[in-house]
Amino acid sequence: MDDGLQILLVEDDPNDVDLTLHAFKENNLANHMQVVRDGAEALDFVFSLGAYATRDADIQPELILLDLKLPKVDGLEVLRQLKQDARTRSIPVVILTSSQQERDVVKGYDTGANSYIVKPVDFERFTDAVRQLGMYWLLLNHSPKGRRTTTQAVSS
Repeated sequence: MDDGLQILLVEDDPNDVDLTLHAFKENNLANHMQVVRDGAEALDFVFSLGAYATRDADIQPELILLDLKLPKVDGLEVLRQLKQDARTRSIPVVILTSSQQERDVVKGYDTGANSYIVKPVDFERFTDAVRQLGMYWLLLNHSPKGRRTTTQAVSS
């Protein structure tokens, strides 16, 4: 099995990072997750800039989970830059945020989000939402050839 990058989690809240990582691990859904804590770091990672300049930019995530309310560069700007660049346009981006505001939902989809999920407050519901998200995007969704680095979930 290829151990390439499967998920880029862009999240600044340590509790949400822990919950997300736990949910994916508990459900054997991701070989490798990269966590970045702000929008600037996300862009550096994806485009192999700054601290990630030596990272192979040809190996892109199968899925990006993106919070909207991020330090340095907000999630909508990260999304805009990802969807404007031909190298990253086809990467599915799921907004995973606490914002239920209709204007954020509309802006997210208008900017190119593939899905918009409001983070449930309850631990069990959050874990279930992340499990369903991973099952769909990593196991059921079919991405363009040449972009995916890994196509199977981890088995126990």
